[in-house]
Amino acid sequence: MSTAFSWPVRVYYEDTDSGGVVFYANYLKFFERARTEWLRSLGLESSALLAQYGALFVVKASNVEYHASARLDDELHVSSAVEKTGRASVVFYQEVRCGERLMTSAHITVCWVDQKSWRPVAVPLPVLELIRPAAVV
Repeated sequence: MSTAFSWPVRVYYEDTDSGGVVFYANYLKFFERARTEWLRSLGLESSALLAQYGALFVVKASNVEYHASARLDDELHVSSAVEKTGRASVVFYQEVRCGERLMTSAHITVCWVDQKSWRPVAVPLPVLELIRPAAVV
């Protein structure tokens, strides 16, 4: 996968289940952190977007596939790449790797919604202009 962005994540005790492996739902947290940090790297901090546009990205759908188990103290790399942009949505392809080993992959769809109505609205052009060039998948 050619990545638009990669974010390191260390596995802590709080991330693991009773079997000592990363609890499956925590991968969604890792994906969220990577997407948030990717936006921040583009100058698009979530709080600033909300203040400027009165809207924000929310997850609409996630399709996650688990390939291998990460364990306590593993150093993971979470990658995020824009697969597709729509009028009010962005589809990301994301991966978690430990070294070269693929641990988890996902397609995550986020929608741009108005803060007051919680209904989808068009992503502002200045935001799209920053997001679209990063589309590498």
